[in-house]
Amino acid sequence: MDFIVDGFFKAFELLISGDSSTWSAVIATLKVSVCSLLISTAAGLPCGFVVGYFDFKGKKQLRILLALPTVFIGLVVYAFISRQGPLGEFGLLFTLPGIVIGLTILSFPVVTVITASTIEGIDPELKLTLVSLGAGKRHILFTCLWEVRYGILTAIVNAYGRVSTEVGIAMMIGGNIKYHTRTITTAIALETNKGMFADGIALGLVLISIAFIVNLSLSFLRKQ
Repeated sequence: MDFIVDGFFKAFELLISGDSSTWSAVIATLKVSVCSLLISTAAGLPCGFVVGYFDFKGKKQLRILLALPTVFIGLVVYAFISRQGPLGEFGLLFTLPGIVIGLTILSFPVVTVITASTIEGIDPELKLTLVSLGAGKRHILFTCLWEVRYGILTAIVNAYGRVSTEVGIAMMIGGNIKYHTRTITTAIALETNKGMFADGIALGLVLISIAFIVNLSLSFLRKQ
């Protein structure tokens, strides 16, 4: 147990002293997770609304298609942005923008599916009531969205949870390059395997703190 206690003490020292290796991974994680979340939310919310609000042929098949394995996403993105791939000329492999692409594809289905399920849960009498009161299409749309605002927030939080804790895509596309593309999760995996337990704990504490802040924010918004 001593090495665990020592690991925690050393972890706090690394965080407080501003260890460059530790904080570069934190900053890289925040950059790729926030960017991918913004993009996937901007695309996933309207797509989720369409899937949940309208009935169309192939709707069930589309939902199945959205459930892509993480490793498969990483493999496909790697193939596209590698030198031999169609996007190889842009030099995205082993860069933060490349990781953002992979994480966006990962989180987009999460936002879409949860938003769609939330929209489907709207009381069918709500629209009829609004129509009977003479509400226009825009008013009906915004009223429905307001009714499911907590479900939409849940979709966004779940998506952020996926991108901030993803290891495979960040490792495959980013290459885990120190001070460049190394994220919290890939750094934890590497440092722990190297026996650098304190470094892993330090990054783990930051990851837990981020998750706590996100969940606390969601709880606060729910009370508003």
